[in-house]
Amino acid sequence: MLPAAGIAALLVAIVVVASYLMAPKSTGASSLFASIDNLGHSGSVSALEQERQTIIAMSAAASTLTVDAKPAMANPTSILAAAAAANTASTTGGTSQTGGGTTVNTPAAPADPTGAEAIGKALLPSFGFNQTTQFDCLYNLWMRESGWNVYAENTASGAYGIPQSLPGDKMASIASDWQTNPTTQIKWGLTYITQTYGTPCGAWQNELNYGSY
Repeated sequence: MLPAAGIAALLVAIVVVASYLMAPKSTGASSLFASIDNLGHSGSVSALEQERQTIIAMSAAASTLTVDAKPAMANPTSILAAAAAANTASTTGGTSQTGGGTTVNTPAAPADPTGAEAIGKALLPSFGFNQTTQFDCLYNLWMRESGWNVYAENTASGAYGIPQSLPGDKMASIASDWQTNPTTQIKWGLTYITQTYGTPCGAWQNELNYGSY
C-alpha cells in the first residue's frame, strides 16, 4: 500500500505543477480542472496511471501470500520398538517362520536394559567422568535416545544402538560386534560425547536445547 500511496501523491504533485505551467495566467478551480482535463490525454500521465494500477495489483496479490511453517524437528527417540522384534523369524519344529507376514531384521532386544546402564556407569571413570555428577546426564540422554536398548533402530534416519550412532556402522571403529554388544556401543558413544561435547552433561544439555546430540 505504501508504494501505491506514494504514486498517488506524485500524481497530485504533477497535476498541480502542470496546471500552473500550462495555464499560468489562470486562477481558481476552473483553471485546475481544465489542466487536469488536458493532462488526461498526455502519455506521461497515462504511463503513471498504468504503473499505479500495476502497483495496486501487486499489493493485492502480496496480501494473499502465506509463509510456510518451519518444519518440525525430527524426533530422535523414534526407534524400532522392542515389541516389533516378536515378528522376527521364529523356529517351530525346525522350520524358520516370520510372524504377521512382515520380516523384522532386528534381533529381540533384552527385556531389561539395566545391564547396559551398569556398563555405562562403570565405564565413565575410564573416560575421565565422575560417576556421581555425570551418570544422571548420560542415563537421561540415552534413555531418551534409545531406552538403553542395544538393538534400538531409528527407522527414519538409520541411527542405531544405545548411543544412536548415525550410521550404526561407525561403531565398528571400536569392535566388529557393534550391532549386539552394549559395551562396544557405549565405548563408542562415550568417545563421541568426549570429542563433541566434553561431558555427558554437555551432550544432555544439547539434547534438551535442540532435540538431538
